Amino acid sequence: AAGAPKPLPSSGPKSLREMPHPLATSSSEEMGPALTPSPDLVLPRSIADKDLSLPNGTPVDTSSPASSSSLLNRLQLDDDLDGETRDLFVTVDDPKKHVCTMETYITYRVTTKTTRAEFDLPEYSVRRRYQDFDWLRNKLEESQPTHLIPPLPEKFVVKGVVDRFSEEFVETRRKALDKFLKRITDHPVLSFNEHFNVFLTAKDLNAYKKQGMALLSKMGESVKYVTGGYKLRSRPLEFAAIGEYLDTFSLKLGTIDRIAQRIIKEQLEYLVELREYGPVYSTWGGLEVELSEPLEGVSACIGNCCTALEELSEDMTEDFLPVLREYILYSESMKNVLKKRDQVQAEYEAKLEAVALKKEDRPKV
Repeated sequence: AAGAPKPLPSSGPKSLREMPHPLATSSSEEMGPALTPSPDLVLPRSIADKDLSLPNGTPVDTSSPASSSSLLNRLQLDDDLDGETRDLFVTVDDPKKHVCTMETYITYRVTTKTTRAEFDLPEYSVRRRYQDFDWLRNKLEESQPTHLIPPLPEKFVVKGVVDRFSEEFVETRRKALDKFLKRITDHPVLSFNEHFNVFLTAKDLNAYKKQGMALLSKMGESVKYVTGGYKLRSRPLEFAAIGEYLDTFSLKLGTIDRIAQRIIKEQLEYLVELREYGPVYSTWGGLEVELSEPLEGVSACIGNCCTALEELSEDMTEDFLPVLREYILYSESMKNVLKKRDQVQAEYEAKLEAVALKKEDRPKV
């Protein structure tokens, strides 16, 4: 039919249940030809039996608190900690609108209470805007490239659809920023990052940004030059499996997000029409005395349907969609971790090639 909605494009015949977990044990044939292992890769029988080392040859002690298993245990223990055993508390509140000549923006009060030795005072209160939170996240990605950094709420909104200075939008963003900082605070590694300390304590964050720009910009450009000129030959099997899993997972989540958005839109349109029918039946019942009781019953049923539909739409908008968006943002954060890992490996391979070329160019005695 001409008025029938077009179906959403499918991301593939596989369902999420059918997708193999990237860390599950499976043969290379099950993973497909896209997962090409590196030539020198030898899969160990178990991770515990493997001697891990960095590209520069530095051994990694898997029993240290920085290992993935220890961090996981630490995170699980942190979930059970009560207020008396925690040593760092951070809250985001009191949004304020600032109108300047060049721009208008919102700042939030960030309050910190702590007993940690690396803080000079037990309590701090500073004001930060969204771009300061974005700066913090970028710094965490740069200084902790092997850790999954919690996502920030998306910055841009569709013009004319959402007013970014409305009380509802500002409160929604405040809650998201508060959750962002609390996740960093509860992290056993990120919470001790020096940039996080500066973010929580510095009265003038812009001065700190400018102070580090000269040195860090030169270092950043040199790193980009080194890693940008080389292309990774092939990911090891484990990381290739994770990359493929993330791509499919993000595609599935995007499809669910679009479907949910369309469902909510149609629900709200139907709710507007449904609200018009209740008064009609009530008026009709006043004119038809013999039919007044059943007509009033129909009007009451319509009212109950309106209330239920409104609650359903609110639950999807406030509870389901934000969680779904967070999953999407977290998958993007994981992709960034893989990109950082690819850059390190590409740089390492380039150095090996350079050393090999130097050996070949040496004069033979």
